[in-house]
Amino acid sequence: MSHKTPSTLSQVIWKPYSRLNYKAVPLSTLSWLLDATSLTQRLVARCPGQFQVQVLDEGWARPSLNESRALGMKPGTVARIRQVRLLCDGVPWVFARTIIPYSTLKGPVRRLHLLGSKPLGAVLFADTSMRRGELEIAAIGKGSALYQDAMRAQRSKPATIWGRRSVFYLSGKPLLVNEIFLPGLSSRKQA
Repeated sequence: MSHKTPSTLSQVIWKPYSRLNYKAVPLSTLSWLLDATSLTQRLVARCPGQFQVQVLDEGWARPSLNESRALGMKPGTVARIRQVRLLCDGVPWVFARTIIPYSTLKGPVRRLHLLGSKPLGAVLFADTSMRRGELEIAAIGKGSALYQDAMRAQRSKPATIWGRRSVFYLSGKPLLVNEIFLPGLSSRKQA
């Protein structure tokens, strides 16, 4: 457990995928970062055993400043935040953090409030109104809250992990999905 307070934690710097330095990214992670299809479907296809969504935390909280900006929210406004791990045979492959503004949870999109252990990707990619914003990529270091959340209870803790995020729109309403790739995924042989 880190002794840093939230004010001393570094912010993650997200960059458009078009500005990514491909040489800095491990080859085992690069194709995952740049794939615009459903991450859930790809993980299920690559998992030889049981795929599972493990809900770590879900509730109303304040997003980080850069998350609020990505969604066009006023800083300090609360949103529904869902943090999960996507596992294959009990091994965490991905940490996902979803930010859903209160205004998004009105009308038909309110069903996102009741996901439980269902994968969000299955809902997003099945919705014909879904539109995805620009993909952003980040190298996430140990000094950030996102790293600490993603790597909690992980044995192997590299200095940097990689993630991507996108704002998705369902019926024109935004939500932000952060997907952080964990060491368990890159250690698995990829087909």
